[in-house]
Amino acid sequence: QVQLVESGGGLVQAGGSLRLSCTTSGRTSGFYNMGWFRQAPGKEREFVASVAWSGSTYYGDSVKGRFTISRDNTKSTLYLEMNTLKPEDTAVYYCAEGSYSTDARNYNYWGQGTQVTVSS
Repeated sequence: QVQLVESGGGLVQAGGSLRLSCTTSGRTSGFYNMGWFRQAPGKEREFVASVAWSGSTYYGDSVKGRFTISRDNTKSTLYLEMNTLKPEDTAVYYCAEGSYSTDARNYNYWGQGTQVTVSS
């Protein structure tokens, strides 16, 4: 059973930066796609970024140019580098494993989430 654990969330001022990590375990194959999603109170889960097993990346429009997704397969870890943070980036951030997709329904495994709060 694949398990995902996020870390790195916290409180940051607008314009600041954070790096989220997602450590994975229980995988039997080295070929997998992963993504980051976020959910703010009262809103639907939103696609943030994805990275394919090949290394290809894709970003949601609201974070393009500010966030960077990356992976270290030797450490089984996914990262999300977030720069120039805005109050509207406040949400619980989830990492997920599944298809290379912007649709949360195409991801099979999810972490428990980590809270990111950006103060104005």
